[in-house]
Amino acid sequence: MVNGQISPANIVIDSSRNNDPILLDSDKQVNVEEIETYADKWVPRKASLYASVVPGLGQIYNRKYWKLPLVYGGLIALGVTANFYDNEHDKFRSELFQLLQDDSFQPPSGANEEQLRSAVDDARRERDFYLIMTGVFYLLQILDAHIDAHLKEFDLNPDLKVVIDPVVERNQFARKSFNAGLSLKLKF
Repeated sequence: MVNGQISPANIVIDSSRNNDPILLDSDKQVNVEEIETYADKWVPRKASLYASVVPGLGQIYNRKYWKLPLVYGGLIALGVTANFYDNEHDKFRSELFQLLQDDSFQPPSGANEEQLRSAVDDARRERDFYLIMTGVFYLLQILDAHIDAHLKEFDLNPDLKVVIDPVVERNQFARKSFNAGLSLKLKF
């Protein structure tokens, strides 16, 4: 006994599944030209790599030069602040060790042992916080470069406008009563 399935007459078999090459009607050579899109010029992965190797290089790759002072200013400010608290930590810690070793030592800050321990802890906490914030800022500039490279292909409408106009309205219910203000108009 043989089992099989017979296709109904109204079903058309898909002819695109064959592996025969597609033949053109003309004998001319067909030239296929690749069009370089705007998005191919800025690769997000490359922008992220550049920004991770050298901070700000991803912004240069994306041609957002105005962001460089923000990146370097933020990193320098956070680094200087972390360095300040590191110096404070070292100073208070050395004063505390000298006070513990020599009871006659008078710290230049004029603090006692408990105050010095508190100052050491506070300075360490602040130093660690600003070091973490420096790392977060470093990661944010990498993320900014990556997102900016993605948004290069986003097409903005040139007719998009935000206009602020002065407005003077007359109150209909009261004589000689006017309202002045500003209106915000969005035009698409």
